Amino acid sequence: MKWNTLLPALLLSGAALAGNTDAVPSCAHQALPVFPPIARELMVAIDQTTLLDSSLQQSVANAIKPFLSAGNRFSIVVFSAYTQGHYTDVLVSGGLDAPLPSQARDDIAKPLLVRLDLCQQRQREQAAQAASQALRAAFQGSSGHIARSDIYASLRATSSIIRRSAAPDKVVLIVSDMLENSSVANFYGDAGKSVRNIITAREMRIVENNHLLADFGGARVYVIGAGLLADDAAHNKSYRDPKTMQALQAFWSAYFSKSNARLMEFGQPALLNPIP
Repeated sequence: MKWNTLLPALLLSGAALAGNTDAVPSCAHQALPVFPPIARELMVAIDQTTLLDSSLQQSVANAIKPFLSAGNRFSIVVFSAYTQGHYTDVLVSGGLDAPLPSQARDDIAKPLLVRLDLCQQRQREQAAQAASQALRAAFQGSSGHIARSDIYASLRATSSIIRRSAAPDKVVLIVSDMLENSSVANFYGDAGKSVRNIITAREMRIVENNHLLADFGGARVYVIGAGLLADDAAHNKSYRDPKTMQALQAFWSAYFSKSNARLMEFGQPALLNPIP
C-alpha cells in the first residue's frame, strides 16, 4: 500500500490504537548473530492543540517515512495541556532490526536467510502501519478548543524518551504551533488571533526560573506548524509579521540550545527540506 494512501485507508478500516509500545517484533533468532545496534532514533511529538490541514498532515507522514527502515527506532507522542482527556502519552514506538553485515549473512544457511529477509520486510510493513495508525489517532484527537497549551512542560517530559536512546543519531520532529499558553507564559496576542512578539532573554528567564528546560540528549530538532493559529485550519489565515516569526524562532533556538539540542529547521508551517 502506498504511504500517501495509508492514512485514509486506516481511517476507513476503523483500526484502534492504545499505546502500542512494541509495534515491531524483532527478527532475532538463536541461530542468527546479534544484530548491529540501532543507528538512528526518531521521536515525533504532536501538539494536539494545533490543527493541521490535510496537506500538513501528509507532510508529517512524509517526514516520518524515511525513518521506518532497517536500523532505526521511532516513537510518536501526543501532548497538549493537563486537561481532561488530553495528556502527554506515547501512542506507539518500535524498532527495526539493523541489516546484518555481508560477512555475517554469508555464514547463515539459505533457508534461514530467506526467513530473515521476509521478517525484515514484514518489519517495514508493520512500522508503516503502526505509525500511520498513530498519526491518524493523534490528528483525530486534536482540537482547537483546548484552552491551554503546556508546551514547555510537555517537551521537558517527553525529552526523556530521546535522551535515554543509545542511538548515535537522535532526531526530534515537533508538530506544534510552538505558542505556549499556560500559567507560565502566553505567546498569543489580540485574543488569540495573532502571535505576540517574543523577547528571547525575557522568556528564557521565565523558563529557567520555572525549571522548564528539557534535555534532548544532543538531538537534532525539526518543527512543523510554527505560528499556526486556530483560524488557519479553516484557511482563514491571519497575517504573521516576519519579524514576529523571526523572534519566535530565535527564542526556540535558544531554548533548544539550552536543552541539549539543535534546532535545525523551524517550519512556518511546513519544512522546506527533507529531514536528513
